[in-house]
Amino acid sequence: MISFRIGILATCLSATACLDGGPRGVDPGEIEPLNPPLGEGSLWPGLSTHGDKVVLSWQESDDGDAWTVKTAMLDDAGWGPALTVASSTEERGFFVNWADFASVEILEPDLLVAHWLVRGPDGGYDYGIRVAQSTDGGLTWTEPLRPHTDETRTEHGFVSKFLLNDGGTGLVWLDARNSVDIDGQKGTPGAMALRYRSLDPDGVPGLESVLDERVCDCCQTDAAISASGPVVVYRDRSEGEVRDIYITRMVDGQWTEGTPVHRDGWVIPACPVNGPAVAARGDELVVAWFTGVGNERKAQVAFSSDGGVHFGEAIRVDDGTSLGRVDVLWLENGSALVMWVERRPRVAEILVRQVWPDGRIGEDLLVTTTSAARDSGFPQMIRDGMGRVVFAWTQVGNGGRVRVARTSEDLQ
Repeated sequence: MISFRIGILATCLSATACLDGGPRGVDPGEIEPLNPPLGEGSLWPGLSTHGDKVVLSWQESDDGDAWTVKTAMLDDAGWGPALTVASSTEERGFFVNWADFASVEILEPDLLVAHWLVRGPDGGYDYGIRVAQSTDGGLTWTEPLRPHTDETRTEHGFVSKFLLNDGGTGLVWLDARNSVDIDGQKGTPGAMALRYRSLDPDGVPGLESVLDERVCDCCQTDAAISASGPVVVYRDRSEGEVRDIYITRMVDGQWTEGTPVHRDGWVIPACPVNGPAVAARGDELVVAWFTGVGNERKAQVAFSSDGGVHFGEAIRVDDGTSLGRVDVLWLENGSALVMWVERRPRVAEILVRQVWPDGRIGEDLLVTTTSAARDSGFPQMIRDGMGRVVFAWTQVGNGGRVRVARTSEDLQ
């Protein structure tokens, strides 16, 4: 179980005053609010870590029209400066969306990989992906690459990035090129596909491939590296509109056919905008996801001990009114920490709970109150090099502001 000290921490994090220097009600040593170099108008954080470095990314706007993708690095010396990865222009406006947002990953000590979304000439949901790399801590970035090779004016997004064995980068994304007819004009909407492309250590792209020809239209993807190789989780879409969570694995350089993590059997003729999360420790995997099967809104997890070939039964973790927006990570004691958003009568709450592969669950702990509004986005968490858990979320109001906090001790 999470210790009582961490339980006190979570209680304190539920109050805005705890993060803003107001009355705490508990020992201040129990929490560590982190103050990254950002201001109002910052939205939708991403977190990544390698060694003693934690990388935070976000999108920022001063006037609602001009947008930037920014990043800052945290280490034992504190926060480095906020660095600009990319900026929108009149010719290259960003596609800005609460669920499909830019992020920066630190994949190697000297390799940062960023992606963001750029509007096409048709506007609306005509947008594409841009990817860039930095080997100097984010000071400079390579010329942006477009990983998808088609010229269709359709949706391309919901990107996941991961390190390959050769030091290159793997990219997966949702791709709607099949929603246009043979002449390149809008036709009868076809299926969204899950696509993959690799970049070698020098950033040179490999061949593009399809991992799944029919997937849910706007649920996030996620990826992890098991001892057996990369795995990707996503929400599938059957011909009968069953939208359950699937996994595909890279085995001997080839991706397997997607298989269900758990057969919820959720039939929904629309996208719930609620993707899964995955974490790996050796060949142990844990996947967290949201489902609305049976008119019950659930946050669930399932464990695998063989790299994702088989999974145990789904374990429900929410309090009965889940909004999903999940994240998950491993703890050293063999349990997983799962995070989700729970709707309450007046507010929403970001909660975490410890879960074991044998089905045991700990008490739910409150990270912070939040809003159920879309602009509150998807909260993030990650363990730093000392085993402490770093949380990041968007506080809505006044243009939005990203908040970051960290446990004062290693969560075992």
